[in-house]
Amino acid sequence: MHAEDEAAIKESIEDTTVGIFVVKNDATSGPEDVGIVLEGLQIMQGLDNTALAAAILFGLMYVLNLNYPPELKYTFEVRQKVVMELDGTTLSKKAQVLKNRL
Repeated sequence: MHAEDEAAIKESIEDTTVGIFVVKNDATSGPEDVGIVLEGLQIMQGLDNTALAAAILFGLMYVLNLNYPPELKYTFEVRQKVVMELDGTTLSKKAQVLKNRL
């Protein structure tokens, strides 16, 4: 990996509040690395796949008692309450509309 690529990756991680990152060498191969970013810090890396990273991200947010970022609030709510069926009885109006459409 080039120094410019590493600098761009580091800058992207520092600008990320909550996220999953995937590093690939080229479009045809599998991921070289999958990891989790919280509050601009690379918390985990070397995960097998993005599904595992998503599950671990939810666990970390629960254990650390973190609020969902405001711009991703409904995305996380739907994933938690509709997809993962955790506390699905209390949905916001937007999440309820989406659930009914599904």
